[in-house]
Amino acid sequence: MKKSIRHSGHVYQTFIYLGKLFRMFIFQNDWKVLPMSAIIAGLVAFVVGANLFKTQEGTLTGTFALSCICIWNGFFNSIQVICRERPIVKREHRSGLHITSYIAAHMIYQAFLCIGQTVITIWICIMAGVVFPAEAMITHIAIVDIAITLFLITYSSDMMALMVSAIVHSTTTAMTVMPFLLIFQLVFSGGFFSLSGNAVKITNMTVSKWGLTSLCIQGDYNDLPMVSLWNSMLKMKNVEVEGQKPVYEGLKYIEDTGNRDTLLKESGKQNQNPAYDHNPDNLKRCWEFLILFAIIYVAIATICLESIDKDKR
Repeated sequence: MKKSIRHSGHVYQTFIYLGKLFRMFIFQNDWKVLPMSAIIAGLVAFVVGANLFKTQEGTLTGTFALSCICIWNGFFNSIQVICRERPIVKREHRSGLHITSYIAAHMIYQAFLCIGQTVITIWICIMAGVVFPAEAMITHIAIVDIAITLFLITYSSDMMALMVSAIVHSTTTAMTVMPFLLIFQLVFSGGFFSLSGNAVKITNMTVSKWGLTSLCIQGDYNDLPMVSLWNSMLKMKNVEVEGQKPVYEGLKYIEDTGNRDTLLKESGKQNQNPAYDHNPDNLKRCWEFLILFAIIYVAIATICLESIDKDKR
């Protein structure tokens, strides 16, 4: 009788399965996702880190890249974890396994992986020379705010992949679906690609949109200079019009009068995005959406697995 009670306890089952997951982390090389995240972060930081949080263009490109890192990490963490052991889950469910306990164990374990990947990503970026915002918006430490954002992006993506792994019935199908999900997240991030009409509404359903927006808010995107206009003018400085070089003369005048920074600031003001306003309420809203997505994905995964006994495959 005692054994039956212990076997049926939700908390007991959660920790039993959580122990199994951590043993797999140590003995079945699941720990490899951590150094892999370091390599990806290093490559991205090397390419886009120089202008991140320094110019509008650099911030938009860099935050998009950081969001991609987090989404990539989250997807690879869990895209195969359920479907690869689906027959085992089905058998154990018939023997008394609570699906909620099974999912809860995965949620805790995946949170552990996401925290590790977040810490590694931030550390690699700092080592690569990325200067993160110094002003805290929610907590009292700015880097903690950044870490929370990166964690929520990674974890929401992780739970999305967990949901897919619960829906599909094979690892082959899971890996086939994953590229589509990645492309969808990247295209509909709402910041890097120009979208219009109904496409704009679709962005609200993506992790990438709220992740990128969170990072732009924290980076004070709207108060940063825009350098595209200045760089374009530099490329045209030797263009002659009726024997004159008007662009060169204009650039020389701006440099001589010390108005270059003013021009860059004014150029930035013309390209501000209200969604990126440096406001704690805006950041909280983005975090709330990322948390909501994770909850929805977990709920769908649980519902799908509850009917695993009906699986004929």
